[in-house]
Amino acid sequence: MGNILTSLSKTIHASIVLAIILFIILFFGNNGFDIDTIFWSWLFRYLHVVAGIMWIGLLWYFNFVQIPNMGKIPDDQKPAIGKVIAPAALFWFRWAAFATIVTGLIVAYLNGYIHQAMVLGIGSGSGKYSAIGIGMWLGIIMAFNVWFVIWPNQKRALGIVECEPELKAKSAKTAMLFSRTNTLLSLPMLLSMVAAQNLY
Repeated sequence: MGNILTSLSKTIHASIVLAIILFIILFFGNNGFDIDTIFWSWLFRYLHVVAGIMWIGLLWYFNFVQIPNMGKIPDDQKPAIGKVIAPAALFWFRWAAFATIVTGLIVAYLNGYIHQAMVLGIGSGSGKYSAIGIGMWLGIIMAFNVWFVIWPNQKRALGIVECEPELKAKSAKTAMLFSRTNTLLSLPMLLSMVAAQNLY
């Protein structure tokens, strides 16, 4: 067991195997079920939640841990954050945002409410479509911020892309402010998503 847990790759692979075993137990415990639209909707919702946990978890890591504590790190140790930790975290952060949006749109399509949600339920008379639509649009705005504002500015701030010191400082501030904007939007986004699943 120690051999598995000392390697992230082995840990993730073991987690996938355990999830598959659990799925098989649930499958046969339920006398099987059809591999139909309901199944694919469940699978993509599961992937949507996994990607969303990675995305929002990293967003909150940046805002609750990394940014508030950067001032406490001695200057000679800061390059470890900027050159190693932050680029790795930003890689998973931006691709988790992408995966969350794509899988969410697939779920909405498979369940037949993508149009109603994208128009915020207007004309449908359903609060469920309004709620899920608000959550979807907030998620899309947040993902846009990740890819087209935070990431380009972080590349300059971290020195991945060379620029003048003034632009580097300005980019760091812009990235932080849009990261905070996403943190601001994260709770309303999650509230509307959960409300759509449970209150309607």
